[in-house]
Amino acid sequence: MSLFLERFAPAASLRHRDGGGHLKVSTVELFFDLVYVFTIIQLSHYLLEHQTWMGAIEAMTLFAAVWWAWNYTAWAANWINPEHAAGRWLMLFLMACALLMAVAIHYAFSYRAGLFVFAYVTMALARAGYMALVMRGTQMGQNYAQLGAWSAFSGLFWIAGAVMESVRLQLWIIAVLIDYGAPYLGFWLPKLGKTPMDTWTLKGLHLLERNQLIFIIALGESILLLGGTMVGADLDGIIMLTAAVGFLLIVSLWWLYFVHSGEEGEAAFEQEASQAKLARAGLAYAHGIMVCGAIVVAVAIEEIIAHPQDPAHMPTILISVAGPLIFVLGNLLFRRTIARRIPVTYLLPFVALPILGYVVYAAHASGIILGVGMMVIMMLTALMQPKEPPVT
Repeated sequence: MSLFLERFAPAASLRHRDGGGHLKVSTVELFFDLVYVFTIIQLSHYLLEHQTWMGAIEAMTLFAAVWWAWNYTAWAANWINPEHAAGRWLMLFLMACALLMAVAIHYAFSYRAGLFVFAYVTMALARAGYMALVMRGTQMGQNYAQLGAWSAFSGLFWIAGAVMESVRLQLWIIAVLIDYGAPYLGFWLPKLGKTPMDTWTLKGLHLLERNQLIFIIALGESILLLGGTMVGADLDGIIMLTAAVGFLLIVSLWWLYFVHSGEEGEAAFEQEASQAKLARAGLAYAHGIMVCGAIVVAVAIEEIIAHPQDPAHMPTILISVAGPLIFVLGNLLFRRTIARRIPVTYLLPFVALPILGYVVYAAHASGIILGVGMMVIMMLTALMQPKEPPVT
């Protein structure tokens, strides 16, 4: 048995973590992320085609699963060496599962629910189980065993939802709450207790870089939708103006993240002793919210470019207001985690965007008016450097 484990899950497949050097993001990790280019496209298209309250909740539930699958894989690659043969095969297996999830997204609440759940639960159990085996006999091995137990618990609700269509959404929301709540409960189990955060020996800068790369992929979806819409359109003045608005909206998200928060994020991980605690709040949760916001903004840009001169309908207005607000909320949580403060300038979108949405709705204004208003508000927020006294 020990010989089998040494061949299947060798300790040599773990990264060398001695010293304070920065862990390199491997080409296998970048290859794994390619699936998420397709996944994000599928999520944005799902929201485009289901612009109702129910559709938004369904899209959010699917995103929550997709994000958690990526997040836990990024954490696993902080310990496993993806360039080692065993680590490489693990990443490729997880990549195949992620691809199946993406393929199932469009019909996840109908006939492909089983495929979506099979891929997600298999990914969760295989990842946690393998990590527990490869780090067997250590505290980290125990940590992953307890994480795997919680994944199995949430998996019961994922599977039940796939089987019972009438309560599928409700059961999947419960599963999401279990998955997202488990880290804050320390993966507590009877007789074993919690897994202390200081036993998760994380290298935070590696994980920060991974989160920055996936955020760039989320922004890339906006570029794809923007460019794809322009390819099939007559490039008249209105379309070019609308495209410029969409481009500047994307720039504003990039600016707020990388120009305002990039260096502070790196400095925080270089100085913070409790890397896992910082990564849990600042990366696993805050970055998930930011990526979600970027996807919703991509949908808003596509809707505005597709109908620039038509009166903006309520679904378009809600998506256009919600997208930037979701992103800014995630950015605020990230900054609050890494810098312990919230700049006053970041409160502008929370005041101005709802007012813009109401005015556009009341005046039956066109999509281009809505887009210009969004762009002005977000660019002002991005270009106003946060030098004012912070809100604490």
